[in-house]
Amino acid sequence: MPQPNVILICVDEWRGDCLSAAGHPSVETPHLDDLARNGVRFTKGYSATPSCVPARAALFTGQSQERHGRVGYQDGVPFHVAHPVTVQGEFRKAGYHTQAIGKMHVWPERSRLGFDDVILHDGYLHHARQTHRQHFAMFDDYVPWLRRQHGTGPDAEYFDHGINCNSLVARPWDKPEHLHPSHWIGTQAIEWMQRRDPVKPFFLYLSFHRPHPPYDPPSWAFDQYLGIPDYKPVEGNWEHHWNEFRQDGDYQASHGMIPDRVVHRARAGYYGLMAQIDLQVNRIKEALADYGLHEDTVFAFTSDHGEMMGDHHMFRKAVPYEGSARVPFIIADAASRRGSVRGAVVDHVAELRDIMPTLLDLAGLPIPETVDGKSLAPIVRGTSTGPVREYLHGEHVYWGQNLHWLTDGHHKYIWGSGRGTEELFNLDDDPRECNNLAGQASHAVDMDRWRQRMVEVLRDREEGFVVDGRLTAGRPVVTMLRHTRATLKANASAAADA
Repeated sequence: MPQPNVILICVDEWRGDCLSAAGHPSVETPHLDDLARNGVRFTKGYSATPSCVPARAALFTGQSQERHGRVGYQDGVPFHVAHPVTVQGEFRKAGYHTQAIGKMHVWPERSRLGFDDVILHDGYLHHARQTHRQHFAMFDDYVPWLRRQHGTGPDAEYFDHGINCNSLVARPWDKPEHLHPSHWIGTQAIEWMQRRDPVKPFFLYLSFHRPHPPYDPPSWAFDQYLGIPDYKPVEGNWEHHWNEFRQDGDYQASHGMIPDRVVHRARAGYYGLMAQIDLQVNRIKEALADYGLHEDTVFAFTSDHGEMMGDHHMFRKAVPYEGSARVPFIIADAASRRGSVRGAVVDHVAELRDIMPTLLDLAGLPIPETVDGKSLAPIVRGTSTGPVREYLHGEHVYWGQNLHWLTDGHHKYIWGSGRGTEELFNLDDDPRECNNLAGQASHAVDMDRWRQRMVEVLRDREEGFVVDGRLTAGRPVVTMLRHTRATLKANASAAADA
């Protein structure tokens, strides 16, 4: 049987519960639901380091944060030096035509990292704009294209409507819909299918910047969600842990009291961007059918992280809570042709690091020894029903500390390294994480078990989070672990000597 084509779709900042297939009360994603009906939807898919850069390190390398070393957000780190083995590189070695379209969020921005070519739009990246002094052709293909279109001008760009890239301000897109970045990415993918090497299978990484802010969907998509029920904040008994980081009234804050009407409009913009992307996915699926490729293509759909969207008066990402850390996770293996599972819903914990070994396995390719993610291919093929891990460790440097968490999909334990704050949630009974069980006598045994698991996970960490067998708060934190820094330094030194 010939090797399948592979399309990996990664969207940016899409919550794991925002699929109509997952029962969301407002979001409608009929074409992603169809993808799930023809594959496997993992309801407990997570991003262990839930922000753009470290999440993509996991996605591209198939590694945990302990191995790839990125435990926080940091721009300007040369990806190709620290992480030479990538999923796209392995497909290319196996003879695949490899292409990236959309958001890469690596540095240098045009590093190919195993792709034959890249067509870029990363969204509003302060580091790239300032480094290249807005010479967009150095780091973005969308803006030069936009400026060549009828009705635009030599200064047109994605910031013309004035909405910041982490803002809760929402408004409809200010140009014709076909000029929107999400539509452009769909069009680029379809045009690339016409130019691909016809004698090779392909690996296509299709990366939408949205539904990450700015919340600027086309008018029809924005209007579709303005009439949903009014926003009511989800609140628990633990938010006081983070009061020192509140910025009430700041529309770009990660935590704060924001007028309900503002969040309501933000949700309309956020969900509207999802509706637009859902249609772009359908455009691509229909193009595959037109080219006779649909039955020979493996699909994966996921996100780099979620969005708190007002839960517990929090916004954006990087925190351990479900809105931020849980992501959509669908694998569809041309089921009708290869006899794989169709329409299964699996509650085992999966993580972005698992996508690389899964796709390589489904294509019949070897998994490099550098990978510590787990192949989900046996579940997708229906030859296994068991979980691939007992529990998952996630973390992110945020609010001046490292927020560590563990979950088995049923419970979640969170430890904040700043002051040693602890939270324990029963996700089965309390999926919105409102009732913190830590400190309740009836859950002392559970707390001891999860705390000891965290001790074992962090025992050898360079930051010194464990001292004399106990979790120790107040330790200095880093965004990149020592072994990654050492690799960068050694490779830079070798390049200088060459």
